[in-house]
Formats: sequence, C-alpha cells, structure tokens
Amino acid sequence: MIIDFGMNWENFYTDNIVGYIKSLQENPFELITLIIDLAIVIFLIYSFLKVVKGSRAWQLIKGIVLLIVITWLSGLFNLQILNWILTGIMNLGVIAIIVIFQPELRRGLEQLGTNKFTKFFGIDKDLATKTKEDIYKIVIAAVELSKSKTGALIVIERDIKIQDVVASGIPMNADVSPQLLVNIFEPKTPLHDGAVIISGNKIAAAACVLPLADDSDIAKELGTRHRAAIGISKESDSIVVVVSEETGKISIAKDGTLIADVNEDALKKILITNVVTKRFAVEKRERRNKIREIREKLRKEKQEEKAKEKEVKEEKKE
Repeated sequence: MIIDFGMNWENFYTDNIVGYIKSLQENPFELITLIIDLAIVIFLIYSFLKVVKGSRAWQLIKGIVLLIVITWLSGLFNLQILNWILTGIMNLGVIAIIVIFQPELRRGLEQLGTNKFTKFFGIDKDLATKTKEDIYKIVIAAVELSKSKTGALIVIERDIKIQDVVASGIPMNADVSPQLLVNIFEPKTPLHDGAVIISGNKIAAAACVLPLADDSDIAKELGTRHRAAIGISKESDSIVVVVSEETGKISIAKDGTLIADVNEDALKKILITNVVTKRFAVEKRERRNKIREIREKLRKEKQEEKAKEKEVKEEKKE
C-alpha cells in the first residue's frame, strides 16, 4: 500500500477548502463551532506537548514527525519503494507505540478524573484553597523546626512585592512543602543562613538577606532573625514566621510588630486570617463592585438608546 501524498492539490483545494468556505458563508453558525473546535484541539495539543517535553516520549514524537515528513516527501516525489517501506513502518509503528508506552497509557487511564489528570488540562485548585494548603505546610514546618530548636526565617509575600530581597538569595521556584522548608534550615547546609521567601504559592528563593530593624524601642534581647523579621514587615506588608534557635519559640512579625511565642493553632489562625481571608475577601468585593459597575453602565447605555429611538420617532412624526 502506497500513500498518495503527491495528490492533486488544486482539486483538493477546490473540492474541500473552497467548498467548506462556501458552507460557512451559507451557515455562519458553523464558524463559531469551527473556532471552538480549533481552540479545543490547540489547547489539547499544547497541554500534551507541555507534559511530554523533556521525557522519553518527546524524543519519540520528534521521530514520528520526521517519519511522517519523509513519508510525505517520498509520495510527493513518487519514490514508490521508499514510500512503501515507510508506510509499512508507520502501520507497525502504531502497535509498537502501544507496546512501548503501555505503562504510561495505563497510568493515564487510571488517573482519568483524578486531581493529577485535571492538572494535565490546567484545571487546578483555586488560589484560595492552594494558599490555605501552603499555610498548613508552613505551620507544619515551623512546628518541626521549633521542636528541634532550629532557627528559621520564613517570609510570606503579600501585595507589596519584594523582588529586591528575592534577588539577594538563591532562586528556587519550588512548590511549598514542609520537608523542603525543614531541610533548607538544617544547620551547616548551604542555604540555612538567611530567609526563605514564599511568593506566588512558591518557594521563590532561600538564603535571602533582609533589612534589619534598628529602632531603639526594640528589645535588646532579640536576635538578628527577629530584627530582620521586624525590618521586612515594616518595609512591606509581608508576614514573617520566625523560629528561635535558642528557645525554639515561634514568633510572627507583622506591620513592624512582633507577636512572640505563638502556639501551632494561633500561628495557623493568624496566617490564614491575614494571608487568605483578608486578601481574597477584598478580591471578591472588588470583583462584585466591577460587575455592579458594568451592569450599571449597560443599563445607562440601554436607557440612552431608548431615549434616542424615542427622539427619532418623534422627529419622523413631525
């Protein structure tokens, strides 16, 4: 069997493309379905390529594309023997792909409808839920560090960006996890000395240098970590979790004020209230206000249109 890639493109253009354009002109509604269809296909291809890029499947895909191009060229230049061989390889290749990637295909089918599968399509948890989960992870890490009396400094960025502070440390861009946070502050490790910055639901950087508070009213017994925590909380709206290396006590710095010796429940409550509740409540209020403004604008426009129509009718009567 030889694939006729050297088809008459003029007839193909006339019979298919021109005919389809005419059908769109006769029924414009089909254009909407075409746009939706193309958008879905492009999104699926993009999502698939994003997942497989860098894996062994990516090398296979490049090989398949190259094989298709060579097969098409062999048909175009009427290289019948080469075309017959390549076509046979492609027919057997479908079975070979199923055999080679059987574990991946089975795992993909098993994950159908699960969280991992929805992430493939970019359908992830909403930001508020994700932020709340990250806070729980930070609390777990702080408690573990407190038990072992390991000093720690965790800065949670809010509305005011602190990219200059992030740039002073080692970039990480890692998902928030208690294990990683505990490991970063492990004594004698390269990143333990400095602050960790949580930005955009990611560990943006570690070993960051923070500005120190030099106010005379700050207690002299406070160490460098606590002064740094107060300093960054005064210069921005960030909230800082501090674990004392000497006592293992957990403190929170917020708006230039230090809340000392908080337990696990209090830490969780303060962080959720200030990082999740207040932030997303404001965003919801702003969205509602914008919707209200849009509706009011549309209502006024309709009233103006009706008034103009009424004026036109009255002018015609006269």
